[in-house]
Amino acid sequence: MDDNDLLRYSRHILLNEIGVEGQALLGQARALIIGAGGLGSPVALYLSSAGVGHITVVDHDTVDITNLQRQIAHTEARVGQPKVDSLKTAMGQINSQVQVHTLQARADAALLDTLVAEADVVLDCCDNFVTRHAINAACVAHQTPLVSGAAIRFDGQLCVYDARDVSSPCYACVFPPDDTLEETRCATMGVFAPLVGIIGTMQAAEALKLIGHIGQTLTGRLLMLDGRSMSFSEVRIGRNPACPVCGAATSA
Repeated sequence: MDDNDLLRYSRHILLNEIGVEGQALLGQARALIIGAGGLGSPVALYLSSAGVGHITVVDHDTVDITNLQRQIAHTEARVGQPKVDSLKTAMGQINSQVQVHTLQARADAALLDTLVAEADVVLDCCDNFVTRHAINAACVAHQTPLVSGAAIRFDGQLCVYDARDVSSPCYACVFPPDDTLEETRCATMGVFAPLVGIIGTMQAAEALKLIGHIGQTLTGRLLMLDGRSMSFSEVRIGRNPACPVCGAATSA
């Protein structure tokens, strides 16, 4: 860490929980972000500003004018561009030292198997259950901690699923893949603009805590936010021994 780094990250280094050693851990870390929209925007910007050294972003979509109400990394000038390219530009403007890798693709099982194996932490910022379950399966297979966020209308939720912890549930323990859940999307249901910023920022915080071994993460706790009253509620969740994804790990 050179003098420029010491100055740039001085407010982190002043924190006893981080210090020079913790900041060095952030600089060496590899984060994988799935989704470059409302949640992925604040996640990517805060991980970049905090100095996470290697960040990979996956998203298949392009920037649309309807995104600008909440997807703060994108701009009018970048409408029509791939979201991953737009996000990389925004990240580079904040911190040119961060190595950003982008893939304009759908995050399918094969791609995730490769990318998750290389990551220290995965952030689920997508908007559909199929992809969420594919991300979760890859994280369980590779024992990689997963920070999962969701936001729709005025309601948000956040949890950390850490397969390295034998007591931690996985996403499928809480939201079984065989459940017939109705998919809710911003395009049809709407979303309160700052809500994705709140949840995405909290996802970034949980990822930094995981990387830097800071404090207590949301592992085993599902945090829910009602944006109408700005009230939080928390539900304790445990691993399901019958889970089709991680249940075998419990009985092993």
